[in-house]
Amino acid sequence: MSDEPAAKANPSGAATGRAMRRRSSGIGTPIARSRFLMIAVAVFAGLGLAWWAATGFGLVKPIFLPSPASVVTQLGKLWADGTLLIDLKASIYRISIGFLIASALSIPIGVLIGSFRTWEAAIEPLVDFIRYMPVVAFVPLSILWAGTSDAQKFLIIFIGTFFQQVLMIMDNVKRVPADFVGLGRTLGLPDRKILTRIVVPSALPGIWDTLRISLGWAWTWLVLAELVAATSGLGYRITVSQRYFQTNTIIGYILLLGMLGLITDQVMKALGKALFRQDSRS
Repeated sequence: MSDEPAAKANPSGAATGRAMRRRSSGIGTPIARSRFLMIAVAVFAGLGLAWWAATGFGLVKPIFLPSPASVVTQLGKLWADGTLLIDLKASIYRISIGFLIASALSIPIGVLIGSFRTWEAAIEPLVDFIRYMPVVAFVPLSILWAGTSDAQKFLIIFIGTFFQQVLMIMDNVKRVPADFVGLGRTLGLPDRKILTRIVVPSALPGIWDTLRISLGWAWTWLVLAELVAATSGLGYRITVSQRYFQTNTIIGYILLLGMLGLITDQVMKALGKALFRQDSRS
């Protein structure tokens, strides 16, 4: 039996149903995690299918875009002879140390200039000035200063992430409601305790998101450093493969970098939700 007579008999109910359906897909409306995963997987599957079709039907020459099977086979060979594992270990080690150094310094400085105007006046303009300097321009200087050792990679990652982190953490701290600080003063707490018991805990979810976002930048700067001065690592292997027109290795390593970035981002996001009980939509 058709629903049309029922809709005519109860127009207000039909309108309410339409409004609810619109709200179910509106701005900011949460969706089930299973549906989220299904959509995400479908997008990746669609792109993979398009890639397979473009190469399988000869629409693109292998020198420009190798087939998925060729890329997987090449990565398998590099894994079997140990090359891929060596490159992974080198890159993960470098980004871990470089990112930790930048974060360990940026968090206290960002909190400091976000809380005290005097320190903000002393540090923020300088940080703002340096962050507009292109990181690429520091690569030859970093080689001159630190050679081609891992210290040079740490330095590039530091330059590329530290100054951005400081300003973003400063903004996280400034978003703490003034009423929270006022409450601390009303209770007679000194500035040190207001900072450690009120300001920092309130800003921590935002600081964590800042670290998650800047970790993506760190991967970019790591690859940049390895492209120029390295004897191992994912970026180094891409450079070597370019010389010999090994497009399947280049594509494979680029996809691997994307996968590593996605994994680290999702781990950071999951930890953020667990630590700070963030909204499931974030």
